[in-house]
Amino acid sequence: MRVFLAGWRMQLWSMRGNPDWFLTLILAPLQTVVFVTIFQHAGRGDLTSYGVLAPALIALWGLSLQTSGELITRERENGSLEGLLAAPGRFDVVMLGRISAVTSLALLAFIECWLTGWLLTGELLTITHPAVFALTVVVSAVAMTGWAGVMASVFVLARSARTFQNSLSYPFYVLGGVLVPVALLPDWLQPVSRLVFLSWSSDLFRDSLTTDRVEDLVVRVLVIVVLGVAGFALSHHLLHRALRRVRTTGSLAHA
Repeated sequence: MRVFLAGWRMQLWSMRGNPDWFLTLILAPLQTVVFVTIFQHAGRGDLTSYGVLAPALIALWGLSLQTSGELITRERENGSLEGLLAAPGRFDVVMLGRISAVTSLALLAFIECWLTGWLLTGELLTITHPAVFALTVVVSAVAMTGWAGVMASVFVLARSARTFQNSLSYPFYVLGGVLVPVALLPDWLQPVSRLVFLSWSSDLFRDSLTTDRVEDLVVRVLVIVVLGVAGFALSHHLLHRALRRVRTTGSLAHA
């Protein structure tokens, strides 16, 4: 726990005074303006919640993706990656703490998008099922941390993490149903999207805003938890294999 908290504090300290880390949070309100304005202009005020939730989920995924890539890249550029691996604390626990810190900050996007939607429509989006919404936020943040760890493990072997960052964003926005529900995707794509925990999260978020009863809540939350645990397990396995390989080949500083 001390190593985890040290990684948490280290990441928060390193982000101070560096606006690059917060670019996703800066863009989230602007994306909310775009989506909500489109729905309002089309006369679909009933879809305002979609326009508010989508930028928040995009920020959650984008900031976590950015973190998992930038952490390794910046440590390599600073020449400090070797020191982190040689330190007594476990590297994977340090990385988990650092990724968790940024994922927690990404949750601020929900507040930003909510307030932006309020300013645009004059009506504050009501959360009909607050307990469901809060539970979905928690399990989604945990699952996001696990899968960000998977990407961090892959980036250990990559010469440039930014290439992966640019290619992994929008496909997962579609598969995750952040704006367009999975039920509206082509039939052949829906089973694939259900392997992405974000698709379950986005559906639960939307259901928590409706007056209807949330169906199969326990099962859907368990699916997110299982997919999140799978991410943690896979990240642990991949990170150890990746570090063993770069140590063997002597390519730690340059993949």
